[in-house]
Amino acid sequence: MVKYFPLLILLLTPSVKADIYHSISSSVKLEVHAAGSNADRIGNSYSISGTGVNTTDGTTTGSLGGLGTATNGVNSYTPITASQLTSGDAYSFSASYLAGDTVATSLTVGQVSPFGDLTSTSAGTAGDLAGTIDTKNDITLVAGGSGTSVTGQFVVGLTLE
Repeated sequence: MVKYFPLLILLLTPSVKADIYHSISSSVKLEVHAAGSNADRIGNSYSISGTGVNTTDGTTTGSLGGLGTATNGVNSYTPITASQLTSGDAYSFSASYLAGDTVATSLTVGQVSPFGDLTSTSAGTAGDLAGTIDTKNDITLVAGGSGTSVTGQFVVGLTLE
Protein backbone atom coordinates (compact mmCIF):
# COMPACT_ATOMS: atom_id res chain seq x y z
CA MET A 1 0.00 0.00 0.00
CA VAL A 2 2.84 2.37 0.79
CA LYS A 3 4.25 2.05 -2.69
CA TYR A 4 0.92 3.23 -4.20
CA PHE A 5 0.69 6.26 -1.87
CA PRO A 6 2.48 8.73 -4.24
CA LEU A 7 0.20 7.67 -7.08
CA LEU A 8 -2.84 8.22 -4.85
CA ILE A 9 -1.67 11.74 -3.91
CA LEU A 10 -1.09 12.57 -7.59
CA LEU A 11 -4.60 11.42 -8.54
CA LEU A 12 -6.25 13.38 -5.70
CA THR A 13 -4.39 16.64 -6.42
CA PRO A 14 -6.47 19.06 -8.55
CA SER A 15 -5.01 19.87 -11.93
CA VAL A 16 -3.63 23.38 -12.46
CA LYS A 17 -4.62 25.21 -15.61
CA ALA A 18 -3.56 28.73 -16.61
CA ASP A 19 -4.77 30.67 -19.66
CA ILE A 20 -2.67 33.64 -20.68
CA TYR A 21 -3.92 36.15 -23.23
CA HIS A 22 -1.69 38.93 -24.48
CA SER A 23 -2.59 41.60 -27.03
CA ILE A 24 -0.89 44.65 -28.46
CA SER A 25 -2.79 47.26 -30.42
CA SER A 26 -1.69 50.57 -31.87
CA SER A 27 -3.48 53.13 -34.03
CA VAL A 28 -3.22 56.61 -35.48
CA LYS A 29 -6.26 58.68 -36.44
CA LEU A 30 -5.91 61.68 -38.75
CA GLU A 31 -8.86 64.06 -39.29
CA VAL A 32 -9.37 67.04 -41.57
CA HIS A 33 -12.59 68.80 -40.62
CA ALA A 34 -15.12 70.02 -43.18
CA ALA A 35 -16.42 73.55 -43.35
CA GLY A 36 -19.61 74.12 -41.41
CA SER A 37 -22.12 76.66 -40.20
CA ASN A 38 -24.38 76.80 -37.17
CA ALA A 39 -27.25 79.30 -37.35
CA ASP A 40 -29.83 80.13 -34.69
CA ARG A 41 -32.72 82.29 -35.84
CA ILE A 42 -33.88 85.09 -33.58
CA GLY A 43 -37.68 85.20 -33.46
CA ASN A 44 -40.12 88.10 -33.32
CA SER A 45 -41.36 89.33 -29.96
CA TYR A 46 -43.65 92.05 -28.63
CA SER A 47 -44.43 92.95 -25.03
CA ILE A 48 -46.59 95.66 -23.45
CA SER A 49 -47.65 96.49 -19.90
CA GLY A 50 -49.00 99.49 -18.08
CA THR A 51 -51.48 101.03 -15.68
CA GLY A 52 -53.20 104.43 -15.65
CA VAL A 53 -52.73 105.09 -19.41
CA ASN A 54 -54.81 105.52 -22.55
CA THR A 55 -53.51 103.75 -25.66
CA THR A 56 -54.07 104.23 -29.39
CA ASP A 57 -52.56 102.97 -32.62
CA GLY A 58 -53.41 106.29 -34.27
CA THR A 59 -56.78 105.02 -35.45
CA THR A 60 -58.35 102.98 -32.66
CA THR A 61 -58.50 104.13 -29.01
CA GLY A 62 -57.65 101.34 -26.57
CA SER A 63 -55.57 99.44 -29.13
CA LEU A 64 -52.57 97.54 -27.77
CA GLY A 65 -50.68 97.35 -31.07
CA GLY A 66 -48.69 94.20 -31.68
CA LEU A 67 -47.47 91.79 -34.29
CA GLY A 68 -49.22 91.29 -37.60
CA THR A 69 -48.70 89.12 -40.66
CA ALA A 70 -45.25 87.58 -41.23
CA THR A 71 -43.33 88.17 -44.45
CA ASN A 72 -40.12 86.14 -44.90
CA GLY A 73 -40.12 85.43 -41.17
CA VAL A 74 -40.56 89.01 -39.92
CA ASN A 75 -43.93 90.08 -38.53
CA SER A 76 -45.37 93.50 -39.27
CA TYR A 77 -45.54 95.72 -36.20
CA THR A 78 -48.27 98.14 -35.13
CA PRO A 79 -46.81 100.69 -32.70
CA ILE A 80 -49.01 102.43 -30.14
CA THR A 81 -49.03 105.74 -28.36
CA ALA A 82 -49.78 105.96 -24.64
CA SER A 83 -50.90 108.98 -22.61
CA GLN A 84 -51.68 109.48 -18.94
CA LEU A 85 -55.30 108.52 -18.18
CA THR A 86 -55.94 111.09 -15.40
CA SER A 87 -53.70 114.09 -14.92
CA GLY A 88 -51.92 113.91 -11.57
CA ASP A 89 -52.55 110.18 -11.02
CA ALA A 90 -49.79 107.57 -10.95
CA TYR A 91 -49.14 105.69 -14.18
CA SER A 92 -46.64 103.28 -15.72
CA PHE A 93 -46.13 102.09 -19.26
CA SER A 94 -43.66 99.82 -21.03
CA ALA A 95 -43.55 98.41 -24.56
CA SER A 96 -40.84 96.49 -26.42
CA TYR A 97 -40.54 95.02 -29.90
CA LEU A 98 -37.83 92.79 -31.34
CA ALA A 99 -37.88 92.15 -35.10
CA GLY A 100 -36.89 88.58 -35.90
CA ASP A 101 -34.39 87.46 -38.49
CA THR A 102 -35.46 87.53 -42.12
CA VAL A 103 -35.58 84.10 -43.71
CA ALA A 104 -33.86 84.14 -47.10
CA THR A 105 -36.11 82.93 -49.91
CA SER A 106 -33.45 81.80 -52.38
CA LEU A 107 -30.22 80.29 -51.12
CA THR A 108 -27.73 78.25 -53.08
CA VAL A 109 -25.77 75.33 -51.67
CA GLY A 110 -23.30 76.59 -49.08
CA GLN A 111 -25.14 79.84 -48.33
CA VAL A 112 -26.72 80.52 -44.94
CA SER A 113 -29.46 83.00 -44.06
CA PRO A 114 -27.99 86.07 -42.31
CA PHE A 115 -29.39 85.18 -38.88
CA GLY A 116 -28.59 87.08 -35.69
CA ASP A 117 -26.60 84.20 -34.15
CA LEU A 118 -24.32 82.66 -36.79
CA THR A 119 -21.06 80.73 -36.47
CA SER A 120 -19.12 79.51 -39.51
CA THR A 121 -15.90 77.53 -39.65
CA SER A 122 -13.68 77.09 -42.67
CA ALA A 123 -12.51 73.72 -43.96
CA GLY A 124 -9.35 72.23 -42.51
CA THR A 125 -6.12 71.88 -44.48
CA ALA A 126 -4.03 68.77 -44.12
CA GLY A 127 -0.70 70.61 -44.43
CA ASP A 128 1.91 68.52 -42.62
CA LEU A 129 -0.67 66.32 -40.86
CA ALA A 130 0.95 62.93 -40.22
CA GLY A 131 1.18 60.09 -37.73
CA THR A 132 3.33 56.96 -37.56
CA ILE A 133 3.97 54.05 -35.21
CA ASP A 134 7.20 52.11 -35.78
CA THR A 135 8.07 48.51 -34.87
CA LYS A 136 9.30 49.65 -31.42
CA ASN A 137 5.85 51.22 -30.89
CA ASP A 138 7.24 54.75 -30.89
CA ILE A 139 4.43 57.12 -31.88
CA THR A 140 5.20 60.22 -33.95
CA LEU A 141 2.38 62.74 -34.43
CA VAL A 142 2.65 65.90 -36.53
CA ALA A 143 0.01 68.62 -36.34
CA GLY A 144 -1.49 69.71 -39.64
CA GLY A 145 -3.04 73.03 -40.57
CA SER A 146 -6.08 74.64 -39.00
CA GLY A 147 -9.18 72.46 -38.71
CA THR A 148 -7.26 69.20 -38.24
CA SER A 149 -6.66 66.75 -35.41
CA VAL A 150 -4.39 63.77 -34.91
CA THR A 151 -4.65 61.06 -32.23
CA GLY A 152 -2.25 58.20 -31.57
CA GLN A 153 -2.62 55.34 -29.11
CA PHE A 154 -0.73 52.24 -28.03
CA VAL A 155 -2.53 49.63 -25.89
CA VAL A 156 -1.11 46.53 -24.23
CA GLY A 157 -3.41 43.99 -22.62
CA LEU A 158 -2.56 40.97 -20.47
CA THR A 159 -5.12 38.60 -19.00
CA LEU A 160 -4.31 35.66 -16.70
CA GLU A 161 -7.10 33.19 -15.90
